[in-house]
Amino acid sequence: MTNPNLDTNYTKPKALSNFASIYVQPVIWNDMDAFSHVNNVVYYRYAESARINYLYEIGAFTDEVTTVLAQSSCSYLKPVFFPDTLLIGVRTKKLGNTSIVMDYCYYSQAQQTVVATGDSVLVRLNKEATNKVAWSEKERNDILTFEKSAGHTPEF
Repeated sequence: MTNPNLDTNYTKPKALSNFASIYVQPVIWNDMDAFSHVNNVVYYRYAESARINYLYEIGAFTDEVTTVLAQSSCSYLKPVFFPDTLLIGVRTKKLGNTSIVMDYCYYSQAQQTVVATGDSVLVRLNKEATNKVAWSEKERNDILTFEKSAGHTPEF
């Protein structure tokens, strides 16, 4: 039996129109807690997967640098239940010299609405994780081009 809520073919909802990166996240039974909704901690795992996907899309992974999570937050707007599939929009909110602030928008396909929002701060470090590393001009341009493809311009 096929679960109709796990369809990865979707029309981009208006709430995610300014997000160039959309990560499709099926909700699995194990994501729920004793209250029968997705546990608050799970949203951070979803954000991590969506963030990694975004970083791959912009070509941010190299052997010379790494990124570390310096801060993250999530605002829960509506409970999410199994079965469902979330479309998680990710974008650069602010591009710093050695950091990036990312926005997350969690959209429930079952509920057809935004169910959570979040943000995170990533800091770029050398591969030994001892010194901060600035974004190159090419990397900055690649991020801006990617974001502008969805009509979004990050802060600086």
